[in-house]
Amino acid sequence: MSGGTRRTQRGRRGDGVRTASPGRPRPTGTSRPDRARPGGPTPVTSRRVIDLHTHSTVSDGSDDPGRVVELAVEAGCSALALTDHDSLAGIGPARRRAAELGITFVPGCEVSCRPVGPGGMHVLVYFVEQDGGPLDEELGRLRQDRRRRNLALADRLAALGIPVTYDRVTAIAGGEEGIGRPHFAVALVEAGAAESIDDAFDRYLANDRPAYVGKARLTGPDVAALARDSGGVAVLAHPYSMGLEGTELARVVGDLAESGFGGIEAIYGRYSPRQRTELGHLARRFDLVATGGSDHHGTSKPDLRVGTGQGDLKVPDKVLGLLEARRPSG
Repeated sequence: MSGGTRRTQRGRRGDGVRTASPGRPRPTGTSRPDRARPGGPTPVTSRRVIDLHTHSTVSDGSDDPGRVVELAVEAGCSALALTDHDSLAGIGPARRRAAELGITFVPGCEVSCRPVGPGGMHVLVYFVEQDGGPLDEELGRLRQDRRRRNLALADRLAALGIPVTYDRVTAIAGGEEGIGRPHFAVALVEAGAAESIDDAFDRYLANDRPAYVGKARLTGPDVAALARDSGGVAVLAHPYSMGLEGTELARVVGDLAESGFGGIEAIYGRYSPRQRTELGHLARRFDLVATGGSDHHGTSKPDLRVGTGQGDLKVPDKVLGLLEARRPSG
């Protein structure tokens, strides 16, 4: 879907997930989920759940890309999306491991956007590659700005008299490329300045706390346009993190749908059945695919596990086909 163009023919189901629409041609050279084909993985058809939201050591997760794939297989998933923050660098290793294990792989990423409420807005993008396309190029610029932010954050902590160095945070992250605030949180706990990762954010790193340093952010519509131009689909991640509910949440979701979003993450790892149902209603109302995922990060979010979230997550495998049908036409 591009710009404000809306679809008029779409089946509906009472479970909050859209039924499949007629297939659409795809732009030449764009990515698609790696299903059975020469040189690709053979999906295990007995598995019926998927996970479309996971993170690796490429950003702020504790498991390398290949290990995330292994965890998905262990959880009984038929498909997995790797969605590291502002980076597509883990796609190659994850795809290779998925091919070895016979699980469908979806290349993606997660982009932090300019807030539209008291919380933060994040957008998941699927079916995109590390190939120098419009989204990949913009992600490179965002990573450069993130490095500037990280250096400033280390300086801010030093000014507060907290013994956390940039070199130590780099070591915790395993390199500069994937450094994020969770790595600073680990360093704060290690230095005795916080009791836990959550406490580190509450004391120092959250948006209104003493060590917070902002970074460059795109708008949601910006990301939708970049996704479309790169052959992908934009999905609103964990919508309640924006700090909005009721009519305000509905207004923002409606605006994002008009700007070209293809889905909303209704089946999220930490959401209650009631929240998932409410987001499913919004998906139907604004003709969006109700997607889902665990938001697995490993040790920094130990309650969220690949495939199962907090234990009750079940994203049906048909969601992937519905999402793929939202890819832009050639």
